[in-house]
Amino acid sequence: MYKNKIMFLSIVLTFSLLTACGTSNNTAADDNHTAGHVATQNDSNAAEHSGHATTKQTESHLQASFSFDTNQTKANEETTLTIQINDHDGQPVNNFELNHEKLLHLIMVNEDLSYFNHIHPEFVGDGKFTINTTFPVGGEYKLFADFIPSGGSSTTLSERIQVEGKEKIPVAITADKKLVTEVDGKEITLSLSGTKPNEEVTLTFNIVDANSKHGIDNLEQYLGAVGHVVILSADAEQYIHVHPLDEKSTGPIAEFATSFPTSGTYKLWGQFQQDGEVFTVPFVVDVK
Repeated sequence: MYKNKIMFLSIVLTFSLLTACGTSNNTAADDNHTAGHVATQNDSNAAEHSGHATTKQTESHLQASFSFDTNQTKANEETTLTIQINDHDGQPVNNFELNHEKLLHLIMVNEDLSYFNHIHPEFVGDGKFTINTTFPVGGEYKLFADFIPSGGSSTTLSERIQVEGKEKIPVAITADKKLVTEVDGKEITLSLSGTKPNEEVTLTFNIVDANSKHGIDNLEQYLGAVGHVVILSADAEQYIHVHPLDEKSTGPIAEFATSFPTSGTYKLWGQFQQDGEVFTVPFVVDVK
């Protein structure tokens, strides 16, 4: 089960063009264009994407490995994670472009998607990014490294890992009956313009004060935009990262345009910032 070994990935690259990356768990938090991207993940693969409204598959020439500084990664113990990015010849990739203020966005989720973490490893050279992190419980996790190599397109590489320790009982991932939730004193309502696969969908977040119900209009720029949305299918095989239609908006409305590649259940996390604090808003929807 991937116990802390450097795992080089064989990559399948999906070009997906969609209109469309704080630290958090399930109840907290991580271009003047609206392009998002979707990656079909089969434990080890990549996605590159740009433009609009066409899809093309091709073989990637990038590889990634995820490794830890200990023989066993244990729950609630800090560990150093290293992400190594190499080209098809096994040579380190050393040139990356800023992608919403960061060189690499790392998304980490557990098996039932109840844990979500969006953090930013530091580039240390020789193709390596490192960060100290912890995992709350034992079990299986999936890691997504989201970056842009210089001269290339947005790329997502992923791997599943196993963390030692007591595991939680997985909870079934089911669609929310009402797309309304409260986080950090804020009430957030989500509406979707449609729920069919392969059709453009607008995600609209309405953010108000939970007590007064007054709209919150002082949202701050977070990673260069009013917000970011990460979407995963229930099996974590489909990864979508969406940017807002109006990046300079300050609320209470934040809109995002995307498309769901297949029917099924998806969990999404909207991330926003107010008064210097990032808050993450989770929802689960059915697409059919």
